Amino acid sequence: MRKVLLAVVCCGVAACARREEPGSLVKARELMAEAGNPSGNLALLCEPADAEVYLDGVWQGLCSDFTGAPKGLRVGAGLHQIEVKKQGYWPYTTYYEPSGARARLTIQLRATGGPAGGAE
Repeated sequence: MRKVLLAVVCCGVAACARREEPGSLVKARELMAEAGNPSGNLALLCEPADAEVYLDGVWQGLCSDFTGAPKGLRVGAGLHQIEVKKQGYWPYTTYYEPSGARARLTIQLRATGGPAGGAE
């Protein structure tokens, strides 16, 4: 009789250990995981505003699309190449590693001096 009672108590404790975590705890774990891999949001202010934006070599849109109102350029975790270019201007290239906060990048492209790409 004692062996049966002990088995019931042990199984009852094991069942308690398998409960699902509350939703708030699951969300907290997700937020902590994201904090380890920060993403970023770049607000771009460019002259000319219709210059093209490339993230890691992939076209994202025009600079005017990412002024920060309403949205900036979303950048995932890690080091990324940001390139801004337009025909008739020297390209601008920089590297950005997000810290989890919004950053502002002001870029003024310089004219090449002619359609053939001559020096100023």
